[in-house]
Amino acid sequence: MTAGVTARAVAETVTDPELPMLTLADLGVLREVAEDGGTVTVSITPTYTGCPAMDTMRDDLVRALHRAGFPDAEVRIVLQPAWSTDWISAAGRRKLAAAGIAPPRGAPRPVTGPIPLVLGPSPDPVRCPHCGSGRTRLVSYFGATACRSLHRCEACREPFEHVKEI
Repeated sequence: MTAGVTARAVAETVTDPELPMLTLADLGVLREVAEDGGTVTVSITPTYTGCPAMDTMRDDLVRALHRAGFPDAEVRIVLQPAWSTDWISAAGRRKLAAAGIAPPRGAPRPVTGPIPLVLGPSPDPVRCPHCGSGRTRLVSYFGATACRSLHRCEACREPFEHVKEI
């Protein structure tokens, strides 16, 4: 181990392979980092079951920990509770918007009962990350990855992606 550097601090620097402006901590995927003797165990939760980026996340975490002097590192996948876009940090939401990707909207608060399941796009407009307008339209429910959709702003005419609410 490098003097003064914790395994958690190292894990918090690893970026998401599909949204490289975010760390796994920003995205809320990084759940726990435990040090037990010389062994580091990192727990991560996929944004959705079957996420193809999980192998890359695991490899990137192990590589970063090895480089920082933690030779015995293991990554575990934790499926419960399921990841939610509510886990994206405020800093992560700002980084998404700065990169031209509309961050997910939060769940309505306060939640006083079951949350209705809405399949398909939300009736609430997605705000344009470029100009802030709510006059946007859905171009494609499926973007570059399954967790993003493609939109276009009617005010500034710029296309942008939106991280879908889960």
